[in-house]
Amino acid sequence: MEFLPTIFYFLVTIGILVLVHELGHFLAAKLFGMRVDRFSIGFPPRAFGKKIGDTDYCVSWIPIGGYVKIAGMVDESFDTGFLGEDPKPWEFRAKPIWQRMIVICAGVTMNALLAVLIFWGLIFYQGKTVRPVTEIGYVAPESPAARVGLKVGDVIQSINAKSVAYWEDVDNFVYTDALSGELTIDVKRSGQLLTVTVPQSLMATILEDRFGLYPRGVAALVTNLETGKPADQIGLKAGDIILKINGEPISFHQLQETVKRYAGKEISMAWSRDGETKEARVKPTEDGKIGVAFIPVYTGPVEKIRYSLFAALPEGIKDAWVMSWLNVKAIYQILVGNVSLSKSVAGPITIAKIATRSAEVGVISFLGFMALLSMNLAILNLLPFPALDGGHAMFLVYEAVFRREIPNKVKIALQQVGFVLLLVFMAFVLYNDIIKF
Repeated sequence: MEFLPTIFYFLVTIGILVLVHELGHFLAAKLFGMRVDRFSIGFPPRAFGKKIGDTDYCVSWIPIGGYVKIAGMVDESFDTGFLGEDPKPWEFRAKPIWQRMIVICAGVTMNALLAVLIFWGLIFYQGKTVRPVTEIGYVAPESPAARVGLKVGDVIQSINAKSVAYWEDVDNFVYTDALSGELTIDVKRSGQLLTVTVPQSLMATILEDRFGLYPRGVAALVTNLETGKPADQIGLKAGDIILKINGEPISFHQLQETVKRYAGKEISMAWSRDGETKEARVKPTEDGKIGVAFIPVYTGPVEKIRYSLFAALPEGIKDAWVMSWLNVKAIYQILVGNVSLSKSVAGPITIAKIATRSAEVGVISFLGFMALLSMNLAILNLLPFPALDGGHAMFLVYEAVFRREIPNKVKIALQQVGFVLLLVFMAFVLYNDIIKF
């Protein structure tokens, strides 16, 4: 029955985002006296709805988008019946360019505003939790970080000349600057300042996977145990965090080597479970193993930064701006071939899975995911591609510059080609989702 909650959260997420987006077009059109013939959540065929005044408010069967049909506009409906008549005062084509541009951009504006409002509310409600450390506690083997020579104990001073105070700064700057194609990291090692340059050849790996750095204070979180092995025999369980060996604190990168050093010899091990510390003696096998799989988890100090209602607003705007800039950079990296398209796009199945997972974690997590998706939707719709808002905006830019409209036959042809390409892209995304499912 897990399928039903997944469908539910997908429909809720997409439904809210589409409603907000189309509401922007609808309200802007009404503001300037344009007639709206249809307001649809979902794509045709129409499922049900009610006509109020001139507008048919409905829900359609294909739940992957929505549309607002504005009178006198050449759009994805390919309605051309009005072209043989003179423009009516209530039609889109009869209004000045600046009004039409506002109507076209109102959808992405609403999605951006939704993201800002969610970020603002979340920051005001819970503040920001940061890790006040810039010292490297673990470098994943064979990762880009390991390949450029970063080591445990290095203290990161700056990234691309931008100083860092928290590990969140490290994570953010590494990713955002990798999108720009340039990455230099200044570190202090044994009292000496060093500059590490990450080559262009590693940027795609960073963007598609991870850089491979973890802060000081990461411990070993048990994820799996081999039945009958020493760890299983002493009652260790998945979710436990290993704290000490022979009374000494043990960090993530030390665990495997330390256990191997005591091959065949009994040691004491302490671990944490639900805030309670447990301890037992365990004897590693002759090849230095206790039969556990583990991943790094941060257990070091954290700081909570609180914001007033008004102070949280610029932070929310900043988060939305960073998110949008990341999207723009990511799209650029895809276009120039530095990042794989198949590894960068997510379709309805992935969105449904993440929406469900975030909802299960809690309302805060779900809202955060919705804000992220809303910003993504805004950026994608701004792309200058026929059948998207950005394509319509480009038609208007052409009209403003050359003082004449693009011929309607050309508009319709471009819309048709764009719509077909959009369907092909959606099919690719869905296929990509299925093979990764």
